[in-house]
Amino acid sequence: GTPSPRAVLVLAVVLVGLWAPRGGYGQPNFIVILADDVGWGDLGANWAETKETPHLDQLAAEGTRFVDFHSAASTCSPSRASLLTGRLGVRNGVTHNFAITSVGGLPLNETSLAEVLQEAGYSTGAIGKWHLGHHGRHHPNSRGFDYYFGIPYSHDMGCTDTPGYNLPPCPPCPRHGAAARVARKDCYTEVALPLLENATIVQQPVALGSLATRYAEEAARFIRRASESGRPFFLYLALAHMHVPLWDPQPAPASGRGIYGASLSEMDALVGRIKQVADSHGKGNTLLWFTGDNGPWAQKCELAGRLGPFVGAWQRQRGGSSAKQTTWEGGHRVPAVVYWPGHVPAKRTSRALLSTLDIFPTLVALAGAALPPNRRFDGLDVSPVLFGWSDEGHKVLLHPNSGAAGKVGEIKALRLAQYKAFYTTGGAMACDGSTGPAEHHQPPLIFNLDRDIQEQEPLDVASREYQAVLPVISRAYAQALEDIAADNVSVADYSKDPAVIPCCNAQHVACRCHGAPAATLDFHAERRTTRLCL
Repeated sequence: GTPSPRAVLVLAVVLVGLWAPRGGYGQPNFIVILADDVGWGDLGANWAETKETPHLDQLAAEGTRFVDFHSAASTCSPSRASLLTGRLGVRNGVTHNFAITSVGGLPLNETSLAEVLQEAGYSTGAIGKWHLGHHGRHHPNSRGFDYYFGIPYSHDMGCTDTPGYNLPPCPPCPRHGAAARVARKDCYTEVALPLLENATIVQQPVALGSLATRYAEEAARFIRRASESGRPFFLYLALAHMHVPLWDPQPAPASGRGIYGASLSEMDALVGRIKQVADSHGKGNTLLWFTGDNGPWAQKCELAGRLGPFVGAWQRQRGGSSAKQTTWEGGHRVPAVVYWPGHVPAKRTSRALLSTLDIFPTLVALAGAALPPNRRFDGLDVSPVLFGWSDEGHKVLLHPNSGAAGKVGEIKALRLAQYKAFYTTGGAMACDGSTGPAEHHQPPLIFNLDRDIQEQEPLDVASREYQAVLPVISRAYAQALEDIAADNVSVADYSKDPAVIPCCNAQHVACRCHGAPAATLDFHAERRTTRLCL
């Protein structure tokens, strides 16, 4: 029969109680761990051949694993900008990577997740790779993070004394002289890689061998201090793993995958330690979300990760890689696990179509905050999916060009249900040095991923299935482009100036500190005529 009003009221109260997140001030803590260049198949829970991730596999067993989860772009800066804004690069302005000489960064009129949570009373910290601008007000401390410790860009964008493993190998930093700084073939620059604590350069060049330990220590310290303060916290931990150069952990764990496997084991142990620290400060108070910024960097050969089944066979037959920088599944389908005891179901696998774009609106909703006004978002609040109440994610998910083919940032591939459509294809550089030429498709190539996860054979354009799905895809594509055109979009400043390179000793060819007092960056400078050092 029809339930009584009292029964309806009791049910509503129960549902609100289930929904209400636990934690300080009723707000949960958040830890987002973003691995770099990690493959979908680098998680043992995803791919049985991978044996180096027992802690991540345990995290998946105690939480929910998402197997149809995607990065918002297939390269570093755009992916990170989208995670922290919930908006694609065509909206937030970040369409390709920033350089060490970049004057700009994530546009200042874009609101970061940290800024929203900071306003909602959170203690906010970023540890690790930033790569969204380091000059002036683009520094993390000016983008909502109370605390920052890390490298302001990729750790291959500067020399070190122990260069680690890369293909091709790079030389160490020069130790003497003040000759002109020059870039070497396939190596970024002779300017040493800086390590920052807030605005201070605390080490230059970075000691890569101890970097994972330092990140773990700083993360644990931030969690402890935030917990002791009684405020909820947001920790964004952007790892150097699994981007080259890799280094040999000491002692190196046994692995059948050489240096890559050893580095993967080190990353896994780091994640395990962060989980342990978070649990020790109140198990059930903290949501931990692990994922990756894009797929493996295939041109690095044995130093690149595992794609799992997402090999992009159609592209491989034509040359080039179908991983990082491409819009093939291997470029943007990444591992994802969410752990939150008492809220996110354990031992669950979700096939909902989700994205790093969803992290922003989901955490904002769980914190009881509001989305920034006067802009549109590509991400969704997927709390019902996390809680196991639903398995419905995106109806349509857009995949921007990320360097392999077409104009960077443009939308030339999209997903609709099990169908993947390409208006442009192309392969990034592969291990053998080949690249796949850009090809434009009108009508688009369409793959049915339910039957063809390897993206090997597009649907026959004359088939009944293709003819049925093409109008739906075309309409969804047109509507998405119209929505972007009607939005408030930002434009990033990609201008360059050597004067903005972080440098603690401009008199040395490599900016080496030589144990001198640390240099401090200037947040408020718009542009400087000398290097950022004091």
